[in-house]
Amino acid sequence: MNSDNLVIAVDGPAASGKGTLSRRVAHFYGLAYLDTGSLYRGVGWLMLSKGLSPRNVEEIEVAASTLTLEQLDNADIRTPDVGRAASVVAAIPEVRQALLQYQRQYATNPPAGKRGAILDGRDIGTVVCPDASVKFFVDAAAEVRAERRWRELFQHNNSLTLDQVLDDIRRRDTRDATRTAAPMKAAQDAHLIDTSLLDIDAAFAAVRRVIDKALA
Repeated sequence: MNSDNLVIAVDGPAASGKGTLSRRVAHFYGLAYLDTGSLYRGVGWLMLSKGLSPRNVEEIEVAASTLTLEQLDNADIRTPDVGRAASVVAAIPEVRQALLQYQRQYATNPPAGKRGAILDGRDIGTVVCPDASVKFFVDAAAEVRAERRWRELFQHNNSLTLDQVLDDIRRRDTRDATRTAAPMKAAQDAHLIDTSLLDIDAAFAAVRRVIDKALA
């Protein structure tokens, strides 16, 4: 990693608040921000929209290696179906390898002349940017995360129940944590942020203290 760049790695499960927190940190410190989950969601969306089978690794690898963020401008990648597909394709080693270089290039050469980058995902601190300047693992109780995601999704699907979302959250956690390729886990040197009882202001304050100490 280019030592002149400030690189912040943020990992954690779905609906832990890591995306909201990362965007706020990026704005405050003038960093480029990459939601790496959008890349996997993009591949999942392509898989569903093109009718690709998750067993057809070669076709999915091609989709991953040619993916650009511009392709996703008008794509609805935040649906439950796409989320499940993203978790499936993220477990395919060939997909992870295809997207790995893109993420590392973003971190080392952030766009628009930014002073550095913040990447959020599930294996940033352990695989993508193991030598990041600062690492965080953002988590919250499954029940808390399920309610957050349910409130978000209920606006578009009022037949969705909280129990359904909680079950989906737990299944995804299991897939992400037990997959062979880059399982989701906290890096040994990551700072743990539990947002179960924290609002965004409190979580941001906790993260700022760590970053400011690292920059001092």
